[in-house]
Amino acid sequence: MSGTAAALDARAGRALAAYLARQGLADGDSDIAWRRLAGGQSNPTYLVATPRRQYVLRKQPAGKLLPSAHAIDREYRVMKALQDSATPVPRMLAYCADDSLLGTPFFLMEHVAGRTFADPTLPGLDAAERGAIYAATSRVLAGLHQLDHRALGLADYGRPGNYYARQISRWTRQYRDSCAGAGHAAMQALIDWLPRNIPPGDDTCLVHGDFRLDNMIFHPTEPRVLALLDWELSTLGHPLSDLAYYCMCWRVTPALWRGVAGCDLAALGIPTEPQAVAAYCDARGLAGLEHWGFYLAYSFFRMAAILQGVAARGAAGNAADPGAAAMAAKVGPLAELGWGCARAEGSPAR
Repeated sequence: MSGTAAALDARAGRALAAYLARQGLADGDSDIAWRRLAGGQSNPTYLVATPRRQYVLRKQPAGKLLPSAHAIDREYRVMKALQDSATPVPRMLAYCADDSLLGTPFFLMEHVAGRTFADPTLPGLDAAERGAIYAATSRVLAGLHQLDHRALGLADYGRPGNYYARQISRWTRQYRDSCAGAGHAAMQALIDWLPRNIPPGDDTCLVHGDFRLDNMIFHPTEPRVLALLDWELSTLGHPLSDLAYYCMCWRVTPALWRGVAGCDLAALGIPTEPQAVAAYCDARGLAGLEHWGFYLAYSFFRMAAILQGVAARGAAGNAADPGAAAMAAKVGPLAELGWGCARAEGSPAR
């Protein structure tokens, strides 16, 4: 670390210690230690330790940001609203909009001790444990979509209705804003196809926006979710957007990114994609799903657009993860998978 960077870090540490003391979260003369946590392509996240306890701090990245991106104020608001609901989240402790302390706004939440699984094949667990982890994940997602967002004070958390049209427009714009050159042919095909093939029906509920296994903390020994994290992309939207995003895992190979495609799922004890969908439908009392190809195609398109933005921030030097620039190589393959789902859907364009 350079002398300037070390001085800046020391000043930020003193400012954070003083802030914690004002919030009653640390003694005024206490030393604090904080370190960057691994992962988190979007918002930098830190473990903050005081003599009394540990906290997690999440902040916006530095530098120029895309419109509506990195909305940690929304993250704080939704998790605060969910504190006593059936959806498990960490307890929110404080939100600070003053960017003079750490350079950008930030919030503090409780530290939840447990297991996280970056690899969806769940190495180190036996087959029964893997199946139980995936079953718990499906229950949490179904439970989230059955919450009454109005009763939680989130009636204005997003615009109800017309979800896919608005989201396709948003991610098309953000993809183009962060894409140098002509972009990928499969992305352009999806940009043309998706708006013309939105299924009928306009269910609205609270959606997480980034629902996947590695955004959850599980009990240290039980297949039980203690906390669902990373709500930056949450809004009011269509429930199948979350389910399809989660189910991309079954279409993506481990070599590409966080997937189980090509793995021996039966030997691992991991459900197949149809079994995961059926578990979700059973938990919500749904008879089945239609237009599954559209929902998957949209999810791959959205993920590709997100990673294009991550790569652009990496190239500009203001990404949360030092490996962000490498995300550019994943955009094309993900778009191709999405375009394959669109072609398989086979519904006529309207």
